[in-house]
Amino acid sequence: MSRFVSYIGVVTALVVGIFIIAVSDSVTIFQTPPAITYTAPSTVSVLPVVETEKIEATTSVQTQSVNIPAQVVLPPIEKIATSIKTALSQSESSSLDASSSLLRSALVNIICYAPAGSRLRSTSGSGIIIDSKGVILTNAHIAQNFLLAGRGVSCTVRSGSPAVNKYEASLIYIPSAWVSANADILTEANPSGTGEYDFAFLAVSKSTTRDELQSSFPSIPLATSPSNIGTPVVIASYAAQFLESSQIQSALFPTIVFGSVKDVYTFATNTIDVLALGGSAAAQEGSSGGGVADASGALVGTITTSTTKGTTDTRKLDAITASYIRAAYANDTGEALDLLLAKPLADSISDFAPQIPALESILTANF
Repeated sequence: MSRFVSYIGVVTALVVGIFIIAVSDSVTIFQTPPAITYTAPSTVSVLPVVETEKIEATTSVQTQSVNIPAQVVLPPIEKIATSIKTALSQSESSSLDASSSLLRSALVNIICYAPAGSRLRSTSGSGIIIDSKGVILTNAHIAQNFLLAGRGVSCTVRSGSPAVNKYEASLIYIPSAWVSANADILTEANPSGTGEYDFAFLAVSKSTTRDELQSSFPSIPLATSPSNIGTPVVIASYAAQFLESSQIQSALFPTIVFGSVKDVYTFATNTIDVLALGGSAAAQEGSSGGGVADASGALVGTITTSTTKGTTDTRKLDAITASYIRAAYANDTGEALDLLLAKPLADSISDFAPQIPALESILTANF
């Protein structure tokens, strides 16, 4: 689904995507979100350590291509991303800075390795810890890999700058409606969607280091109400489209972007379910499952879809809202999401485990 090319040397495109866009008042008009390319976890090599094998793929989004120069080594994006927030008051700017720090600390990278020679892809995506016990919100199109343990797929949760192996995790919820509707994504070259039902929850279950598993994790709370057009936000992900496989494995840094909500969409009739965030450095493969926070320090959305051609400032980036995730979970399970978050993680893991074989069968029926 992704395309590995050398890290683009257009620093200006990154910087353009990092400054705040002036907030303006708008009238909300509810539209159905367009189906665009899943931001996708970036494809990585299945070879040991940092040995790489370039895997080519294409995207269904037809936009102007960009010439990629020879590899240019840039400093980590978080060092480039000095925010230019002149459109905001000092208090608003300070609040967004605080949200940025909170979101950054809760950001994780989810890297999954498929067996060499299989039809499956090894991938890298993003996630956000939304509960201090270690509950991670990510996309269903990333979390589906956790259904494939029986097919030899193994996943690790990483964090830091650069990202390093930290934890193992277990799936505690993925919408069966998403799995049923998107089973062909595993083998489809150009998958696309609107982001509907594209969320899932993981629970940290084990440390991958010599250290004992910590009892509390940096986290950011999931918002209860949606943001509207013009709301200033900060976006965090482990964007990876312009990295080689070896760089994803050993030199993957967070991407932090300040921006605003450009438009909103609905899956129903009058609810804000999708935030359109415009082009920025976060509009890359690998950003799937990244977070969007507002100045109150709440997670208002998770990145789902993006166009992936052209310079990053010209792309489209969308996120489903926290309020949509809450409502969709409640409609599917008959319980409020807060009940899941209140459970001991061991209970959440054991409660969901019996559903995994049936979901795996749906996912792999066309293999």
